[in-house]
This record gives sequence, structure tokens and C-alpha cells, in this order.
Amino acid sequence: MLWLLRGVRLRCWLTLATGLVESLFFTGVVFGWPSLVFILKASGYFSDQCVNATGPNGTQYMDCSKQNKLFSLVFTITVILQNFLSLLNGFFFDRFGTMASRLLAIILNTTGTLLIAFSHPEISNILFPGLACIAFGSSMLLLTNMQVGSLFDTHHSTVITLYTGAYSSSAITFLIIKRDNTEPVQGEEGIENATSEQGNPQQTPQTDSFKQCVLSWLFLWHLVWVSVTALRHLLFIGTLNPMLTLLAHGDTAQVSHYTNAFAYTQLCGILCAIWNGLIIDRYKGKLRAEGETEEEGSLRSVVLSLFLTALQCLLFSICATIPVLPLQYLTFVLQVVNRAFSFGGNAAFISIAFTVCHFGKLIGVVNAVVSAVLLLQFPCIILVNEVLNGDPLYRNPNLRLLSLLA
Repeated sequence: MLWLLRGVRLRCWLTLATGLVESLFFTGVVFGWPSLVFILKASGYFSDQCVNATGPNGTQYMDCSKQNKLFSLVFTITVILQNFLSLLNGFFFDRFGTMASRLLAIILNTTGTLLIAFSHPEISNILFPGLACIAFGSSMLLLTNMQVGSLFDTHHSTVITLYTGAYSSSAITFLIIKRDNTEPVQGEEGIENATSEQGNPQQTPQTDSFKQCVLSWLFLWHLVWVSVTALRHLLFIGTLNPMLTLLAHGDTAQVSHYTNAFAYTQLCGILCAIWNGLIIDRYKGKLRAEGETEEEGSLRSVVLSLFLTALQCLLFSICATIPVLPLQYLTFVLQVVNRAFSFGGNAAFISIAFTVCHFGKLIGVVNAVVSAVLLLQFPCIILVNEVLNGDPLYRNPNLRLLSLLA
């Protein structure tokens, strides 16, 4: 019997390890968008949108604001579709299970990768369906991998945040591609349905009805928190390239250097996210030791996590407001810490506060609502390009107020 138990535990750890590798290199690659944009710009994608223009003092320059707008549009539409279609992901996963979901994810990921691989500047618009397929398949892979947390009872939140941290660090994939493509030129340095079969003592259902879960104040206020945080981060990532270009006064070498720095910091997301899970699990154990029930301790354990995440978002927004190029190193660090905490905190909260049978659907609802909120990116981008002379720094004070709301 002892060897059988050891075999089960070994299988659990192997599942954790292989899922972690998969999450690290495939699930969140779209967040490495600034690195990919650098390559696409150098390759001439959407270059027909750049036109000659005359500055206020009569000097001639190349105006590529429309090109930047299209690149931002690709990223914005991709993320909105990823979040909105996550609702379908959730229903599909809860209905058909792990195997069918992973097969669908692999097909979508492969299709998107092939579309990007065979694209060229003459058909730049193929980036829209290509990146969307990658993002859609990636979100499905992440959803299936997060169920591994049910195999580790006392470290449930830690495992979930570890996976979401790997999702955040997955941006390193596009950095690797960027290094391979630019270095010669520029010389720069699953267990299926595990939750239903094995159970999860940490799942403390707030209600066994899906409608009541969605309409509860607990869930609705959580939507506000997630939406504000997601909007702040997606606007930052989507306009990072033009912001760096502005701060670097068009110096391509500096833009490339800071783009690499941003991508390298994303790799640290996996290290940051696990701390969020440890905070939740340790605080929950402390509350239980003080006599609170399992349900009360589980719910209150995420309060500290949510507060710290909102505080990080505020500090990140303040730092991003200051138009000093070297300061962006600190902005990158705060951004990756906050994004790792927010992704992990969202998944951990849903898994703790509501019943496990609605986990996929509730994650899907959150992502769908967030995608609707992210539509605000379009007026923001238009405002920056057409009213604020392409300067994305002007929008930061308003985003700082949104962070205070969170």
C-alpha cells in the first residue's frame, strides 16, 4: 500500500512539473507583445501606414502613428477575444472535461502559430487571426492546468498562483524570438476531471447555484477589482513600444534595450505569483489556528492578497506617470509583480469563494466582463493618437485614479 501511495504522489508531482513547463512557454505568450512588435516593425509589417510629415519647425519626419495604432489594435482585439471567449472555454471545460479541452487548445495554438510563421508584410492583417488563435488556445491550456491545484490540498492556492505566475512569465517566449531575429543585425547582447474525482477540501462553496454565484455582491465587486486592474495593465503593454520610442527620442537601440528589459522582468512573474499563494495559504492557516471556521478562514485569507494587489497597482501607475526613461526599470518590476499577483489572486479567489463545479464558468464570466471593459482601450488609443499628439503619458493620471478605485 505504501508503494501505491508513493506512486500516486509521484504522479501528482510529475503532473505539476509538466504543466508548469507548458504554462511557462505557451499560455501567456501574447503578453510578450512588445518584443514581437519590435521584430514586426523591423520587418516592415504595416509599414505602408507610415507617411512623410512636417513638424512645427518645418523639419521633415516619418509619421508612423497609424502603424502604432494598428499594432495596438492587433493586441487589443486579441486580448478582448481571449477574455470574452474564455466564457465559452469555461462552459466547454466544465461540460467535456480536460482531454477534450486540451485537444481544442492544442489545435488552436498550432493553427495560430502556423499563421504567424507563414505571414509576411504584404499580408500584415493575418496577425489578427493568428494571434487571436494563439491567445484563445493558451487560455484554455491555463484553465486545464489550474485544476492541478486540487491535487495538493494544503498548498492549493500556492499551486494555482504558481501556474498563473508561469502564465505571466510566458512573455519570455517572444523575447527569445526577438533575440534570435535581432542579434545578428543589431549586435545586442493533466489528470482528467481531477477535481470531481478527488475532491478539494479547500473549496468552500458560497452557494451550489451558478446564477446566485454570478449575482452575489462578492462576485460583482470582484469583477470591478479585476476589470480595473486588467485595463491598467493591458493599456500599458499595448502602448509600451510608442511610449519607449517617445521617451528615447526615437533611438532604436534604446527602445530595443528597454524592450528586452521589459521582457526579462516578465520572466520573474512566476517567482512573484507564488508569493501571493503563500500569503493566502499561510494567512488561512493562521486564521484557522485562531479558531475560525474553514470557510471563514478561506475567504478572509484572500483579503490581504487583494489589498496588496491593489496597492501594487497604484504604485505601478504612479511610477509609469513619470516620463523618465531610466525609471521605467522600476515600472517594469512593479508591473510584473502586480500582474502576477492579480492573475493568481483572481483564480485563487474564485476557487476559494465558490463551488468547484462552477470554477470554469465563473473564470469565463470574469474574463468576458473584463473583455467588455477593455473595449475602453479603443477610445484611449484614439485619444492618444489624435488629440494628445501620440503621447501615451498623458493618460496615466486618469489611470492612476482608476487604480485608486480598485
